[in-house]
Amino acid sequence: MEEPRSSSSSSSSPSSSTDAVIRRDTSGAATSSSSTSQVRQEEDDHNQYHQRHNFRHPELDVNEIGTSYRVNLSGFDEGASVIRDDTWSCIIVLLTFWFFVSMTLILGVYGSSTLELGPNTSMLLQPNPIFVQSIKVEELNISRPGPVLYGFYNIPSLDTATTWSETHSASVPADSHKEWIYYLNKGSQMSISYSVSSPSTSVFLIIAQGKEGLAQWLEEPTYPNTTLSWNLIHGSGMIQQDISTSYGYYVSVGNLNYEDVEVQLNITVNALLYDTSEAYYKCTFTDVSCSLKILFPKGNVAVLTSPGPEQDIDNQYVKVSYGPRWATYIIGIGTMTVLMLLAFNFLNKFRCNEDGTRVQHEQFRPERAPLLSYKDDDQSSWGSSYDSASNDEGDLEDLVAAGSLEGKSLRDGESNNTRRLCAICFDAPRDCFFLPCGHCVACFECATRIAEAAATCPICRRNIKKVRKIFTV
Repeated sequence: MEEPRSSSSSSSSPSSSTDAVIRRDTSGAATSSSSTSQVRQEEDDHNQYHQRHNFRHPELDVNEIGTSYRVNLSGFDEGASVIRDDTWSCIIVLLTFWFFVSMTLILGVYGSSTLELGPNTSMLLQPNPIFVQSIKVEELNISRPGPVLYGFYNIPSLDTATTWSETHSASVPADSHKEWIYYLNKGSQMSISYSVSSPSTSVFLIIAQGKEGLAQWLEEPTYPNTTLSWNLIHGSGMIQQDISTSYGYYVSVGNLNYEDVEVQLNITVNALLYDTSEAYYKCTFTDVSCSLKILFPKGNVAVLTSPGPEQDIDNQYVKVSYGPRWATYIIGIGTMTVLMLLAFNFLNKFRCNEDGTRVQHEQFRPERAPLLSYKDDDQSSWGSSYDSASNDEGDLEDLVAAGSLEGKSLRDGESNNTRRLCAICFDAPRDCFFLPCGHCVACFECATRIAEAAATCPICRRNIKKVRKIFTV
């Protein structure tokens, strides 16, 4: 009859277990009964815990996963909105950029210009067929004979030599200048013989390349390096100049004296002209203007000529304008848009990966997922893992004192103070702490797993930078 009574006592109620726990310091038998009751109770809690995580209700899993995906997808919606805004901004910037590029080409590089043609001009016009569709030349001062426009499939040969001379007797006023223009091709040569009426008076004689070179000389006539040829002349003499670039050249005489100066110039030009005998197009400005269509994609060229000095005609003025090929600009802006969007998309993905704002699909996990994966169940460790339900954080001093637990078996009853055990696995002592927060709640193995998986302290949620192990002697 004593055995049933003993069995009943061993299966006491939770309240009796509580009383036994309270009296554990005063009675050794009560302590043994309390420890046995606590182990069984924690075994039940452990089994219920695994049942809740391993055998969940399917509907609960679906709801939790659904909630998790909705939260994550909202971040994708915000990211997509930012990407769409950035895409539109990129398109607007690109359109603005291409607009200014187009205007620079149409109005700058291939804008209309007014040309002054000297005697025996032979000017090559070779626009880019990708951007230019036609050439139009208008005569501003109508004269007979006038300039002529020729069309060629290929660049004609520059091998027609001609020589002519002009004599200019000019009275140059004080602080003024006189100028004459000649369009000369590469390989031409110019010889100028001069005679100044007053032997004691000096004037400037220059050969300037283009209107820009002449303007620079007029700003600083005494500076010799802004022109092709700069000379301070007096008396009589001769100047020769070889032409290395096809361009318009100004011969000018400047007088910086306080009185007028008489100057006589004899200009002899040995010029090279383009051969126009094989031209497929010729226009003599009978209708004031001439137009030439530019072939695509190979292209063609035009040559503009003027009559020689024997015709005794003043310099002629023409306006040259280029018709843009609009298809190029439309296709160009489309191509640039696609390339810029591809580059922008690549850079945006790279930036998102750098900042961590885009999460890959496999990185999604339920909101209630455990902090760490569960350890393999080891029945031999239950006696030491669940000696108590308490998982309070111990002080660092207690942790140092708990270093003596390392290498000892708790199943033998040497210690049941779980304040010194790892709060994650309940298998090993707390032998490390997190930096910079300093919390000590886990063994070194579990702490390392936490640092690698979550990188946040389970107590204060601060970022973990390092895990320091505590060694005791």
